[in-house]
Amino acid sequence: MNSVMKTIGLRKSCRSYRQDMPAPENLAVFRKFVDGNRTGPFGNPVRFPLITLDEEEQAALPSLGTYGVIRGAPLYLAGVVRQGFRDMEDLGYAMEKNILKATALGLGTCWLGGTFRKAGFARRVALGEHERLPAVSPLGYPAEKRSLIERAFRFLASSDSRKPWKSLFFLGDFETVLTEAEALSLAPALEAVRLGPSASNRQPWRVLKERERHVFHFYLERTPGYDRVTAPVSLQEVDMGIAFCHFDLSAGERGWKGKWTVHDPGISGGNREYRATWEGEKT
Repeated sequence: MNSVMKTIGLRKSCRSYRQDMPAPENLAVFRKFVDGNRTGPFGNPVRFPLITLDEEEQAALPSLGTYGVIRGAPLYLAGVVRQGFRDMEDLGYAMEKNILKATALGLGTCWLGGTFRKAGFARRVALGEHERLPAVSPLGYPAEKRSLIERAFRFLASSDSRKPWKSLFFLGDFETVLTEAEALSLAPALEAVRLGPSASNRQPWRVLKERERHVFHFYLERTPGYDRVTAPVSLQEVDMGIAFCHFDLSAGERGWKGKWTVHDPGISGGNREYRATWEGEKT
């Protein structure tokens, strides 16, 4: 079985798929995992229907903008969350767990975020009055070759580039960079955050470690105007949930047990918005 870090390294956004369905045994394992993944760290209920689109619905995909670059996917995984406190983070956290499970099973995925009233997604998942559908992902075997459109999309989005450690992780305040040596055995968990996918590859997460304790405060550095495009969904809050997931799973694999809380430490973050805190202890 792949380690979390190896699986994170293997995960790439896949936009070109073979049209054949995943092997029944792989699909059964994936369905079982998804069915047991019912909530995020802040307690909001989540669910993840697997759906197939008919020809008319497939034809409507290009009207969703960038989603039109998906080719041949036989299935879609829909991420549904009940509205509540930190609901977007819960959705991001739980759905990324599904994405990593699919990767470990050899399946391709691609985060697609926004509003899904078109192309039948909301209807097919029977979206409730107090539910939101912030993201979907195609699911299937990657095609042998990426399409020209996919290669161009990855280039324009700088999909394979990530911000350097020094611009993301801090110690005590936002003037002091946290080094890998100071992060000790939790350095790989922070690296897992750094490698996470995000909307338009904006990488909005910033993490501040307390000086004397294994306590990490997560902040969101919003891109001005970005969320207006997909309101009322905040894709950058979903991105934070992805970061929480990568940190939590990687830390756990290294013998750390953590709990998530929301209690603003009152540290000046400038334009950075406090979102949550991870308090860890070695098991």
